[in-house]
Amino acid sequence: MNQMLTGAIAVASLVAGLFFLRFWRQTRDPFFLLFALSFLIEGANRVALGLFVGGNEEGVLFYGVRLLSYGLILLAIWQKNRPRQ
Repeated sequence: MNQMLTGAIAVASLVAGLFFLRFWRQTRDPFFLLFALSFLIEGANRVALGLFVGGNEEGVLFYGVRLLSYGLILLAIWQKNRPRQ
C-alpha cells in the first residue's frame, strides 16, 4: 500500500510540475518556472524513493532533495513579493 501511495504522490507531483511548466511557457514568469522545477524535483525524488525497496524517507539524501524543492518554492514566493524599484 505504501508503494502505491508513493507512486500516486510521484505522479501528482510530476503532473503539477508539467502544468506549471506550461504556465511558464505562456507567461515567461520566473515564479512558474521555479514552481515547475520544484514539483518536478519532488516527483523525481518520490520515484527514487519508490524504486529503492525499503528506502528510508528520512534519509539524508531524500531529505536534502526535499529541502531543495521547498527552498525553490520559498525563493519563488520571495521573488514575487519583493518590492519593485
